[in-house]
Amino acid sequence: MINKDGAIFNARELGVPKMIILGFQHMFAMFGATVLVPLLTGLDIATTLFMAGIGTLLFHFLTKRKVPAFLGSSFAFLGGYSTVAPLAGNPELGLSNVQLLPYACLGVACAGLVYFVLAGLIRAVGAKRVMRYFPPVVTGPIIISIGLGLAGSAVSNCESNWLIAVLALAIVVVFNIWGRGMSKIIPILLGVLGSCLVAAILAIAFGSTITLEDGSRYIALAGAENMKLFSVDALENLKNAAWIGIPVKWKHTVFGGVDWSNTSLIISSIVAIVPISLATIMEHIGDISAISSTVGQNFFAAPGLHRTLLGDGLATTIASLFGGPANTTYGENTGVLALSRVFDPVVIRIAAVIAILLSFSPKFAALVNLIPTAVIGGVSFILYGMISAVGVRNVVENKVDFTKSRNLIVAAVILVCALGISSVSFSVGGLKITLSALAVASLAGTILNAVFPGKDYEFKEE
Repeated sequence: MINKDGAIFNARELGVPKMIILGFQHMFAMFGATVLVPLLTGLDIATTLFMAGIGTLLFHFLTKRKVPAFLGSSFAFLGGYSTVAPLAGNPELGLSNVQLLPYACLGVACAGLVYFVLAGLIRAVGAKRVMRYFPPVVTGPIIISIGLGLAGSAVSNCESNWLIAVLALAIVVVFNIWGRGMSKIIPILLGVLGSCLVAAILAIAFGSTITLEDGSRYIALAGAENMKLFSVDALENLKNAAWIGIPVKWKHTVFGGVDWSNTSLIISSIVAIVPISLATIMEHIGDISAISSTVGQNFFAAPGLHRTLLGDGLATTIASLFGGPANTTYGENTGVLALSRVFDPVVIRIAAVIAILLSFSPKFAALVNLIPTAVIGGVSFILYGMISAVGVRNVVENKVDFTKSRNLIVAAVILVCALGISSVSFSVGGLKITLSALAVASLAGTILNAVFPGKDYEFKEE
């Protein structure tokens, strides 16, 4: 079904080939950020991709296949991983990063169970009583902050080669505004493929190899460091990668990697990581609000916040038990929804199946990792902006009254916390816990809104 503003709610009308192409577009959108988490923590990339697909399908099953959300790697738990399993390992315990990661995963798995508790509470007392603490004056600025908080990484990626980045951005914009038929709803995929093709031509015709101070090697345009095209290391990884591989390795799972007699390490890992779930739950509410605003449907009411929380929490717990990072609903894919105007969740499920299938091919993972950083930056440039624009629309459509000082203060605190600080760290029982800026902003905004008088938001059950 296509409504009057061009939105497509039944992708089957497009045909199977086009649906598969749309699935690949969503897969490409989430890939860069999803594989970045294992690169930063030491977790396995294939496992991450596999569990992202499984988690997404599980989420769709629990939400009655109504919510077009893709679940990728969560950045919110990075502080927890670095506390329990730093890349350098723990010399005092005589354990390496690889040996400590299953303990961190156990902590994240327990954090996912906190979602179950809140989901049960919402199911018991109703979403209306809970959602009164998360009105648009809170969720709107949080959504805006999600996009603006990611903006720096988009610009940083663009700086590796502004020529290619602007080309990728231009292709996306041109096809999104002036495209016809299928080209209008896959601008992201066309932007990636088109700019990669141009980068390949430039590399062959005018490229030369440069070595940076950190030892990394790139094929750059005319030997310029600020005109990088392809990573030489990524090219070598593509050449050496196997075609087929098993994505889950038993020794990296909680079941195969945790020494259950080491009670002290187990307890400390759980205590260090579980509190982070309180902040990620706030982020989940913000993400579901963004998806609801994008699609124009109230997913808090149907299938219900308790179901989306249950899906997110269960996906996180299962992924962590099998050695993957925590899962979370992905803003990148919300941006794709806003651009493509194809809101049928079946397209997301196709992307999940593609992710699962490709997790068995190290060769494909290496191929995607070969995509120039500038291409990712150019595409992200508009995706992240779209997320913030959705937040603005959330505030406008709900007619948030900013003539009220309490609303101005709540929004101001959220924006400054999210964009003005890097993180907040504190210790519990000698263990360092780090909350992301977005988590701090979510908590601060929610608390202020609850304390200040003059609340006038009424959550609609229908």
